[in-house]
Amino acid sequence: MNTQAPPEAPSDTLTTREVAHKLGLAVRSVQLMVDRGELRAWKTSGGHRRILAQSVKDWLTRSPNALSGGLPVEPPKTTFNARRRNSDTGKVTVLIIEDSVHFQRVLSLLIQNCQADVALHLANDAAVGLALCGAVRPDIIIVDLLLPGIDGAALITSLRSQPYFEGMQLMVVTALDEAEREPYAYALTGIPVIEKKDLTQRFTHELSALLERIQNDL
Repeated sequence: MNTQAPPEAPSDTLTTREVAHKLGLAVRSVQLMVDRGELRAWKTSGGHRRILAQSVKDWLTRSPNALSGGLPVEPPKTTFNARRRNSDTGKVTVLIIEDSVHFQRVLSLLIQNCQADVALHLANDAAVGLALCGAVRPDIIIVDLLLPGIDGAALITSLRSQPYFEGMQLMVVTALDEAEREPYAYALTGIPVIEKKDLTQRFTHELSALLERIQNDL
């Protein structure tokens, strides 16, 4: 990202907040997209990001599901029974939506250490995560907030609008502290949130609570 506008910079630019509104994302997610080079932008002398409108259009072209929160509205067709528990194995289905391979492994190990009998599925981003939700009907969904492209809060909002979501349990893991999570608070009501630095201390307890809730719902 350039630190200042080039002399030939076009006038058709957007602020970070304007792009967030257009894409249905949190401002922080747009800032990260700029930092990763997914959107072309520069910083003004006052330190504010200015994003090329054409760059946003290009991103939407590359990500055809970006409208409607960047996520497919309809889940894929599936032959799974509406009851998500695997009737043959009796396992609880857990879906981890996390772009960090390291934390995918950490969460997988923690689940194994809980001695929970689960069928585990992994997704690297929100779009794949939503598709898997429709396909495997997980009992528990573990979501990172800072996912590439579409953030975890937008994913959660989309999930809650899906008819197949009823009865699924959510847990959020994030590197953000409480103050940094404020832009995502609208989506986190009633969901256990664990900071990644506290995973080893808190994850087993929160997972056990979700497993107990699922058992009581049977």
